Amino acid sequence: MKILMALEGDFPPDLRVENEIKSLIAAGNEVVMACYTLKGTDTAFDWNGCKIYKRKISSFVYKSSVGALRFPFYFSFWRKHIKSVIKSEKPDAIHIHDLPLARLGFEFKKKFGLKFTLDLHENWPAYLRVSSHANTFLGKLLSSNSQWERYEKKHCNNADNVIVVIDEAKERLINLGIPENKVSIVANYPVLSDFDKVIPVVISEKYILFYAGGISKHRGLQYVVKSMPILVKKYPSIEFWILGKGTYQQTLEELAKELGVVDNVKFFGHVSYKTVLESLYRCTLALIPHVKSDHTDSTIPHKLFQYMYAGKPVISSNCAPLERIINSTGAGKTYIWDSPEDFAKKVIESIETLSTYNVESVREQIHERYNWDFEAVKLNSIYKKL
Repeated sequence: MKILMALEGDFPPDLRVENEIKSLIAAGNEVVMACYTLKGTDTAFDWNGCKIYKRKISSFVYKSSVGALRFPFYFSFWRKHIKSVIKSEKPDAIHIHDLPLARLGFEFKKKFGLKFTLDLHENWPAYLRVSSHANTFLGKLLSSNSQWERYEKKHCNNADNVIVVIDEAKERLINLGIPENKVSIVANYPVLSDFDKVIPVVISEKYILFYAGGISKHRGLQYVVKSMPILVKKYPSIEFWILGKGTYQQTLEELAKELGVVDNVKFFGHVSYKTVLESLYRCTLALIPHVKSDHTDSTIPHKLFQYMYAGKPVISSNCAPLERIINSTGAGKTYIWDSPEDFAKKVIESIETLSTYNVESVREQIHERYNWDFEAVKLNSIYKKL
């Protein structure tokens, strides 16, 4: 089967999409992709056996995505781009990544007789409710959350298959009236061979709290920074490492300065995946401090399972899927998401019990359940049924 993926972004990198492409190709499928570039030019190239069609998107059209359901510019760009790839490649199926482009998946399903899979990486309407760009005055004017909710329900029903990343996401869609047999879970579990490429280095003599990912308000990093005065008082040399970039960094830097912990909070900027893993091996505790919301209660980040396989105790906010998996696997501790005091308490408890953390038990559960090999089988079974 030839599958056309449409990704609302630049590519590579995108870890989930990379894993899916490799697995589908390994199973004998052909995969091509339509994506965009903000800074480059129109181009087509091979990526691990997948032909990538990348089209230049203007800044105006890119920013118009927030109002995509009310204005035609954004869908017009994608309609022309995807249609061109369809005419060139003649795929059998279209695989839309995330909710915004779902309308086009359905359009091309009808027009060209394609099978349509909608791959929901996250709860998009809930994401918009916490996203800073959608909560500005202009964002609220251009984007209606209730409209996105109706759009989601409509196109989940229009798709031949809907893929979600965690049990709670499937349950949410079923509660919306989406047929259970249409919704499949393909989770964000790690490819274990990625870790084999990293040589662990000597653990630091000081305590290091580790976070890798985007830097935005809904990531909850502010509560970790607010906890640092408590932790520094007990462990003067403790450090909080933040690997990633985002618009909220300046706010966090100012907060660290205000609290007198600027020397204990380290920003590393955007780094390679290999550097993330190397830094992870050096840390003491790995953090997932996401703000608890409808969004984070129905998604799961790759990093949880990366942390587990690396043998690092996890400290996470009490988002439903995170709390469920961490408690059931013994992977670490969870805290009340907006409580710096509870966070500090759980960090201290974890440091004091480091010698009893059962690395092998947690890692074994990654081998037995939480790894991409199992998810690849699920993904390929979806296309075999088509």
